[in-house]
Amino acid sequence: MAKAPHQKGKLLALRSIFLEKTDEEHGLTIPQLIDLLAQQGISAERKSIYDDIETLRLHGVDIELRRGKRSEYYVANRLFELPELKLLVDAVQASKFITHRKSTQLIKKVESLASDYEAQSLQRQVYVAGRIKTMNESIYYNVDKIHTAISAGKKISFQYFEWTVNKEKKPRRQGKNYCISPWALAWEDENYYMIGYDSQAECIKHYRIDKMMSIEMLSQPRDGQEHFKAFDMASYTSKLFGMFGGEEEVIRMRFANRLAGVVIDRFGRDVPMTHSGPDHFIATVRVAVSPQFLSWVFGFGGDVKILSPQSVIEQLKVQATTVLLQYQET
Repeated sequence: MAKAPHQKGKLLALRSIFLEKTDEEHGLTIPQLIDLLAQQGISAERKSIYDDIETLRLHGVDIELRRGKRSEYYVANRLFELPELKLLVDAVQASKFITHRKSTQLIKKVESLASDYEAQSLQRQVYVAGRIKTMNESIYYNVDKIHTAISAGKKISFQYFEWTVNKEKKPRRQGKNYCISPWALAWEDENYYMIGYDSQAECIKHYRIDKMMSIEMLSQPRDGQEHFKAFDMASYTSKLFGMFGGEEEVIRMRFANRLAGVVIDRFGRDVPMTHSGPDHFIATVRVAVSPQFLSWVFGFGGDVKILSPQSVIEQLKVQATTVLLQYQET
C-alpha cells in the first residue's frame, strides 16, 4: 500500500512541533499532536505517535510526559536554557559593533532556539531604539575574513578610514592599503579590534574592525611570531585606555581607599597595592600613557595622584593647563 503524501517527513515534522510548540510550561496531548501533523498534510495514528516519540528520545530530543487530567508531552531540556538565550540576546543588543539590522537578524536566530512561548520573553528583552550602533554593515563579514586569515596564518591588506565633520568616510594614508599580520581579536570598550603585527613599524598594533574596508587575505605568511608566543590579551588591553596607544611606563599612583575596586577592575587582582596611611594606598601599574589615560586619572580629582615618573606628572600638568586655558576669560 502506497504511503500518503508527506509521510516521509513525519518524524521531522513531529520534532519541529515539539521544539517550537512545547516547553516546561506548555505541553501537547496526543490528539493535539495528531491535529498539528494533519495541518501539514500528515496523517498519524495514536500508536505511531508513541513510537515516534520514543525514536526522537533515542536521538537526543528530551521529551517527557506530564501526567494529569490530560497527559501532555513536552521538551524538557534544550541545547540552550532560556536564561542562556537571554544572555545571548542581551550581548548581541549591547554590542555596539553590530548594526541594528544585523542585531535584529541574529536575535531572530537566537529566538529559533527556544519554543514559540519562550521566544516571546526574549523579544521583551530587546531594546533597539536609542542604542548607538556602528554604521558599518560589513563588520559582520570583516570579522569572518580576519578569522580566516588568522587560521590560515596569512597577512591581510585593508584600508582604514575615519569620519569627517560632514559625516563622510575619509580613508587614512590617502587610501593606501595597510599590510598587517593578524593574530587576535579583542572586544574592548564596546568595540571590536584586530590585534596584529606591523612588519614595517616592527611593533604590535590594533585596529577597530568597523573602520576597516576592503579586507583581503594575502598569500604572504604572517610575521611577528616571536611577539605573540606569550602574548597576554588581558595584559595588553589593561595597559590601554580607550584602546589608545602610547609609550609604556611603570607608574606609581596614590588612591583613596574607596577606589580599591576601581583599580582591581581596571588592572586586575595581581596589581601591587600597598597601604599609604589610613586613607590611601599606592598602586604600581604598567600603562600606555595617552591623553585618555591622563583624563582617566584627572576624572578622580583629588582622590588620585601620580607619584612617578616625573615625566608623566608633567604631561598631566600640561593637559590640565591646556583645558583650563580654554575656559579662562580673555
